[in-house]
Amino acid sequence: MGMFDNFLSLIKINKEKMTVLVVGLNNSGKSSIIQQFKRRNEPNSHISIPTVGFTHEEFYNQGVQFTAIDMSGAWKYRNLWQHQFKNCQGIIYVIDANDKMRMVVVKEELDILLQHPDLIDRQIPILFYGNKNDCENSLSSVNIAAALELTKCDKAWHICSSSAKTGDGLEEGIQWLIQQVRNSTHSKKDKHKKK
Repeated sequence: MGMFDNFLSLIKINKEKMTVLVVGLNNSGKSSIIQQFKRRNEPNSHISIPTVGFTHEEFYNQGVQFTAIDMSGAWKYRNLWQHQFKNCQGIIYVIDANDKMRMVVVKEELDILLQHPDLIDRQIPILFYGNKNDCENSLSSVNIAAALELTKCDKAWHICSSSAKTGDGLEEGIQWLIQQVRNSTHSKKDKHKKK
């Protein structure tokens, strides 16, 4: 990838960049999903360990350089999520589809996120990954959407059944997110031109 990046900089082509916030409860698979995307760019990337606080990860997809702010989902670190809301263009909310017992907590955290002053007036897209679909009793995307009452969400959202282990469903989700951020960016540019 390094030689290609150098070539692009020589011919003055700017790569498209996006910053996404990756949130969800602990053990939902946030870091593993990011590592799945990174493995496509870096074959020797490692299997993830639980995140403490947050980490910045980078990966490329469809010509876009992503900076993923991987936030810890442990209870004592969830208050850190709000410090990154202003810095992101999209949110990836990872849900353990096999953990039915904590779906109420997932909804509570989502409601807090959606009501935060830094997000409430922004049209920021939210991609939900219903992760661990490779487990036998995991909830479907339809059941997760119903449990989270996503039809009431006033932001653009999409939910994908996924597996960080196999990569299933990840590409569909990231394609949707890229398109949403691009649409948002173009509409902002159009508004500035009209002024």
